[in-house]
Amino acid sequence: MIFQFDGMHLYFYPMPNLNITTIQTPLFWEDKAANLAMLEQKILTAPGSSIVVLPEMFSTGFSMKPEWLAEPMDGTTVLWMEQLAAQQNIIITGSLMVVEDHKFYNRMVWILPNGQLGFYDKRHLFAYGDEDAHYTRGNKKLLAQANGWKLNLQVCYDLRFPVWSRQTPATTDDSTLYDVLIYVANWPERRSHAWRTLLQARAIENQCYVVGVNRIGEDAMGLKYIGDTMVIDPLGAKLYHAENREEIHTTTLDKAALNALRTKLPFWKDGDGFEIVESV
Repeated sequence: MIFQFDGMHLYFYPMPNLNITTIQTPLFWEDKAANLAMLEQKILTAPGSSIVVLPEMFSTGFSMKPEWLAEPMDGTTVLWMEQLAAQQNIIITGSLMVVEDHKFYNRMVWILPNGQLGFYDKRHLFAYGDEDAHYTRGNKKLLAQANGWKLNLQVCYDLRFPVWSRQTPATTDDSTLYDVLIYVANWPERRSHAWRTLLQARAIENQCYVVGVNRIGEDAMGLKYIGDTMVIDPLGAKLYHAENREEIHTTTLDKAALNALRTKLPFWKDGDGFEIVESV
């Protein structure tokens, strides 16, 4: 809760909660028009949401053909996100293939209703699937804000590298760097145990909410996906979990509960200081 004193009266304001809608769905392989049409219909059925989270490479599936499929930031897919965010008065986020300065990125885009945007380029590229041979890795984090909340945006394979998401004090007043950690993914069934376990670990170690959005279905490479889209509270408990079914779900995150937990159990303050150094 927030208190404000004007010299004569003490006013009380409840802390704003945050409604996050996750979309777990199969994707049409390398078919942008079909994916955008399908996702638009799903987004239109999610009234009352603050943020809608789409999977990794939501317009194409996890394809290694950016030379044919990547778009500039003023291309069709980002324009679609901008128009839909404005129309529905929501924030939309998810990753897509982007080309910029003759380089390709797996880029997570964050679109506000007023057209402002931010983006995060996936840092940890999945070499086992040749992603590093086609895309350029990012080197900057994106900490977004919405309704008084701070959100850290990451993509799929980033989940395996806890240093990149590690919570640290943000300012001299000892506030935390972020409140919500969002992962968008195309994470296959054969490694689903790691997905579920690591999402819960990231929530516990960073004392934050974690939202992990994954796809379902099978892609053209024969990989099967069972979703396991999850929303996890700062103690690691599942607030929502959808396995192997198509589903649109809105979860309300409680800011007062988050702050109370961090005050009662300020474990994050005892973490080691560190600096991330670029590898040569």
